[in-house]
Amino acid sequence: MDCTFCHLIRDDDARWVARGPVASAFAPLNPLAPGHTLVVPTAHWADIFDIPPEDLAHTMALVQQVAAMMRTALQAGGVNVLNASGPGSEQSVPHLHFHVIPRWADDAFSTWPTQRSRHQIADDPVARLADALAAAPTR
Repeated sequence: MDCTFCHLIRDDDARWVARGPVASAFAPLNPLAPGHTLVVPTAHWADIFDIPPEDLAHTMALVQQVAAMMRTALQAGGVNVLNASGPGSEQSVPHLHFHVIPRWADDAFSTWPTQRSRHQIADDPVARLADALAAAPTR
């Protein structure tokens, strides 16, 4: 199979926010905002219709953890969680993924999501998220 996300996982070739046996999170190549993160099942599942419920539950738990860390570690006022699944949805990579995008009052998305956030973070937001997730107690 020639799946971009499977290659990233197999080759350890991503900016990791979190890695796990069932779900992983990494920075996209073209983030919409500082700290924008993709959360994926570690195994290949094409979309929301394909994944077993238990793997979806683990993946969504990681989505929730990443979102919570965006509020604390990045001081985001909120998040957008986006998914496209199946033909006709404009799914860009045929591996289930969720975009978790931090939002701030000053991010100035006037034509979101075609425009990038203008919000600035002084240090590396991906490293900040990864450190916060690693330090967070597990549920």
